[in-house]
Amino acid sequence: MGETAKAKLPLEGIRVLDAATFLAGPFCATIFSEFGADVIKIEHPEFPDPMRNIGLKVETGDSLTWLSEGRNKRTATLNLGKPEGAELFKQLVKQADVVVENFRPGTMERWGLGYKDLAAIKPDIVMVRITAYGQEGPYKDRPGFARIGHAFSGLTYLAGESDGPPVIPGSTSLGDYISGLYGAIGALMALRHRDRTGEGQYIDVALYESTFRLLDELAPAFAKFGVVRQRMGADTATIVPHSHYQCSDGQWVAIACSSDKIFEKLARAMGRADLVASGTYETMQARVDNRDFINGIVGEWIGRHTRDELMAVCLANEIPCGPVNSIADIFADPHFKARGSLLSVQHPEVGEIVVPAVLPRLSKTPGRVTHLGRRHGADTGDVYGELLGLTAQKLAELKSRGIV
Repeated sequence: MGETAKAKLPLEGIRVLDAATFLAGPFCATIFSEFGADVIKIEHPEFPDPMRNIGLKVETGDSLTWLSEGRNKRTATLNLGKPEGAELFKQLVKQADVVVENFRPGTMERWGLGYKDLAAIKPDIVMVRITAYGQEGPYKDRPGFARIGHAFSGLTYLAGESDGPPVIPGSTSLGDYISGLYGAIGALMALRHRDRTGEGQYIDVALYESTFRLLDELAPAFAKFGVVRQRMGADTATIVPHSHYQCSDGQWVAIACSSDKIFEKLARAMGRADLVASGTYETMQARVDNRDFINGIVGEWIGRHTRDELMAVCLANEIPCGPVNSIADIFADPHFKARGSLLSVQHPEVGEIVVPAVLPRLSKTPGRVTHLGRRHGADTGDVYGELLGLTAQKLAELKSRGIV
């Protein structure tokens, strides 16, 4: 532990300018910050990132979302829409490796800060551009957030009960986080290319495409067989039993019989070896074809056990089963505790804040959280003084004119 705590992080020496707002772009930059990059969060002097106001707020006036997702970043203010502000940004770009933005296509170009503009002054710059629909295509100018990306990608159509309306999966900004991950992966690959060739490039990430990429056989099934998958509630289209079931104490569990062998174990644990006798339900296709019957038998059996009883039986028989946890369950779970999945961080003004731990886990150079999201513009003087040599007097003059 001592050695990894002192190890040089893999992205030390990389500087990222986070000019994005809300979640997808900033999350991309956060990943860099967790592994040692110097990430500078650029916000408008008068209109901070709206993420500071989304969700429950703490004593500083910032939201818990901001404290968690703004972790490790330095914060500086700059009005990119003013020519002098754009020029200052270009000066910062000369000392950066990656720029992250998620304005609608054409916005950065109007400010003279598009990829071609930045590449002209720093040919090896890597630019991550995250938007709802991408940088090109007939819908590129449409506004959108994760909810729109979920809907347009086809995910929302699949979420919900078969006789109910489409729902948002988990009431989360899933598409934002997925797009941030793809943005970070793309930037890392682009940096690898830069190191080999000296060439920069931009990464074009669309919220809807990030989500669409995760929808398993949806596209080939329609293209080949014309299958339009419908909402199935907790079930999975191609695997049975593979769902959520309620126990006798009202608690829920998830069961995943992803192979015939696993179902055989479940059938024997239920005392229903007849279900896997030759010519019955021993194959996945037979179970898919008789979904309601199989789910009914499994559900009835599970409904006769408490969750703890059911978990004990399944684990003893090597049947994949897990509790459907609330956040309260998660905080009480010994596995989350043992792996440090919940990270306690001290905030100088707020006190202890618990946030999700850094991922992925690297054995030799694990990421770190040095501090939570800082106040709006907290590092403006340090950033411009250190990188551009601006004096306090010059900064005060720029502030008076709404540049910083």
